[in-house]
Amino acid sequence: MKISNISKILACLLISLYSQGAFSQSLTWTEVAPGVWKTIVGAPDAFDLFKVAEIQPNIEAIAKLGKTKFPLATGDIAAEAANCQVSLRFPLDKDEQIFGFGLNFQSVYQRGKILQLHVDHYGGADNGRTHAPVPFYVSDKGYGVFVNSARYIKVWAGSAVRKDSPNAPAPRDRNTDKKWTSRPYSDAVEMQVPAEGVEIYVFGGPTALDAVRRYNLYCGGGCLPPRWGLGFTQRVKTLYTANDAVEEAKAFAEKGYPLDFIGLEPGWQSKAYPCTFEWDKTRYPDPALFVKTMKNMGIRVNLWTNPYVSPESPMYQALQPYLGSHTVWGGVVPDYSMPEPQKILTNQLFNDQVSLGVSGYKIDECDGYDRYLWPDVAKFPSGNSAEQIRQTYGLMLQKITSRLYRQQNTRTFGLVRASNGGGASFPYVIYDDYYSHEDFITALTNSGFCGVLWTPEVRSSKSSEEWLRRIQSVCFSPMAMVNAWSSGTKPWSFPDVEKDVKYYAMLRMQLMPYLYSEFAKYHYEGTPPFRAMNLEPGFTSKAKLEQKAENLNEDPYSEAVLKEIKDQYMTGEYLLVAPMFKGQTTRDVILPKGKWYDFYTGKYAGDGEIIKVTPGLGRIPVFVKDGGIIPMMQPMLHAPTAGQKYNLEICYYGTKAASYKLYDDDGETFDYEKGMYSWREIEIASDAKGKPSGTISKPEKAKPDNIGKVTWKFMLQQ
Repeated sequence: MKISNISKILACLLISLYSQGAFSQSLTWTEVAPGVWKTIVGAPDAFDLFKVAEIQPNIEAIAKLGKTKFPLATGDIAAEAANCQVSLRFPLDKDEQIFGFGLNFQSVYQRGKILQLHVDHYGGADNGRTHAPVPFYVSDKGYGVFVNSARYIKVWAGSAVRKDSPNAPAPRDRNTDKKWTSRPYSDAVEMQVPAEGVEIYVFGGPTALDAVRRYNLYCGGGCLPPRWGLGFTQRVKTLYTANDAVEEAKAFAEKGYPLDFIGLEPGWQSKAYPCTFEWDKTRYPDPALFVKTMKNMGIRVNLWTNPYVSPESPMYQALQPYLGSHTVWGGVVPDYSMPEPQKILTNQLFNDQVSLGVSGYKIDECDGYDRYLWPDVAKFPSGNSAEQIRQTYGLMLQKITSRLYRQQNTRTFGLVRASNGGGASFPYVIYDDYYSHEDFITALTNSGFCGVLWTPEVRSSKSSEEWLRRIQSVCFSPMAMVNAWSSGTKPWSFPDVEKDVKYYAMLRMQLMPYLYSEFAKYHYEGTPPFRAMNLEPGFTSKAKLEQKAENLNEDPYSEAVLKEIKDQYMTGEYLLVAPMFKGQTTRDVILPKGKWYDFYTGKYAGDGEIIKVTPGLGRIPVFVKDGGIIPMMQPMLHAPTAGQKYNLEICYYGTKAASYKLYDDDGETFDYEKGMYSWREIEIASDAKGKPSGTISKPEKAKPDNIGKVTWKFMLQQ
């Protein structure tokens, strides 16, 4: 038996003997960054989420958020360690709502939920088993809590009642009391962590968005993708050849559709399921020439893989000392918590692909299901449990590949099926094989609570209506992607809506200066570029279910009932996006307090009210807050490369004076970490007659300057 295992057993025995059933620990909170506190319960695992992700907290950026008080009553937080289990309890106010606990697909409100935070392929059950079960929740009272454990964590999020609770609900007689409920009021979030101890972090506000910002910055700040990563991408059919991929890229150019990177699916490898991690020389006889040809066309190459290694892979023999006890689809499972297999994988990816100019990866099936993944009884040579490896496998693969590109001083942007706490800085977007459009949008709204990115990818559709509605949504997401690995669909596959599809694909390109600046704020300031309305100032989570004609002009939030808003979200600082789904012709949109304007026309839409919109099939409803500044570039088929100038049209909405920070760097390398970036200040002011005018600050000397001619567009319809 290994010494580490003996130590774990002795620690468990010691805690059990000490507790005699329950050891209630007095918690000491240490401020580890401005507004960020940490405590330790028992003896935490050496292997945890923050260590796996190798986070590098941006203390300087956190400090800019200002100081804040510890947001909870410390005496109301309880922690007990017993029998190698840690039990945690955090208080909830009567009117408090909580969000987060990872990438959820069906619900935004988490109060009242019972979850097990368990990495898995999401299959339709809203129970905590998901691609990114991040053990972080945020409260509308303006704080967040993170449990730093790579274990399956059980959560009772305001769903259980202790008999010693100071706010315990009174018993009710179901026979006679109409207020009886099967789900009585609970005043706490309780968790169970199957470990000897755990680290806990509390992130202060004062707002919920500030708590999220502090969490993201503590994880190192959000990722800053290359400009091309925010362009349009097409994933081609599984068994495409090099010629097929080149011809598809030519078709995009001939038809005038933007395309920045093509994704090759399993057929690029000589064997897949399990994988060889090397090119198939029949379909891709000259990989270097293929990648160069695509690059000369302005298109990058992204490669699919999953982590399970075929006996025919050139890595197979070298990996033998570092394998788990079980296989997946006949492929071995390397223990990437050890440095040696990380080096073996890095060398294979670099020598066979990255050195040729391959720009990124799609890392598949590192999440679940149980029926094909290794079981919890599996053993790994590091001594880390199968549970811990499963909770972090996606994190580890993101880290390995991100580090490889960093070593080349070139940025990447890819896809992954699993992530977890601490992974905000990794340049990856989560996707899956589930295909509900509505649930995809709920996942996008929830992604902003937990430091991950999500794409509502488009694969196929049964009608042109559904196709266009999905395209519209994906163009307002972190990755604008058609994933045609099975269907072979193209953006122009439905001719009757092709004009509108092209409009939104080009609009995505026009919005690149705005989207790139919003991702820069994610990196430098921690603000999620896509986020739920609950994080937007002036928004309330309460809305009337009904409005009578005589009350249409009254405050729609008075006498309100609680209702989840999970089908609209913020894109960046100014844009409110309200997707339409198949079969819808009208929908309600809840506008936060403050004036809002139609994105397309500039027409006034409302102020803190519920509006009903009928946009027509050709439009997805988008609204801009008063003073909104949206920098846009001319339509281009490819993202600007380093040093390439692009003309800027700055659109302004509303009437109030406003400013915006436009980010600029080379768009491709990590030189921004050496100070090679700038923020261009855009200012809008009005003269005595109310006529607006704008200014933009000059570029900094010896800093990147990609901006060409600047024009202004004032969207002043009332």
